[in-house]
Amino acid sequence: MIERKTILLRLDPAVHDALARWANDELRSTNAQIEFLLRRALGDAGRLTGGTGRDRRRGRPPKAAAETDGSPDQPETLPDTRVYTVQQGTSES
Repeated sequence: MIERKTILLRLDPAVHDALARWANDELRSTNAQIEFLLRRALGDAGRLTGGTGRDRRRGRPPKAAAETDGSPDQPETLPDTRVYTVQQGTSES
């Protein structure tokens, strides 16, 4: 695993609150949002070097080979769970 640097970052409270809300909207931590924005800004400026690595993929990691049966990704077959509605007739007398 890549060693991570720890830094102290002082932010205006309003900037921090806006970053935290934005991160929450994108399901990231505030730290991950700051890193995402910094990487994007560095890339746009042409300042990312080859040694910086790629962004980590978001979401659940893919299943390990031992967990799969080797078949292509197929949806899991679910049991038949149909619900039938029976209407009762009304008797007129």
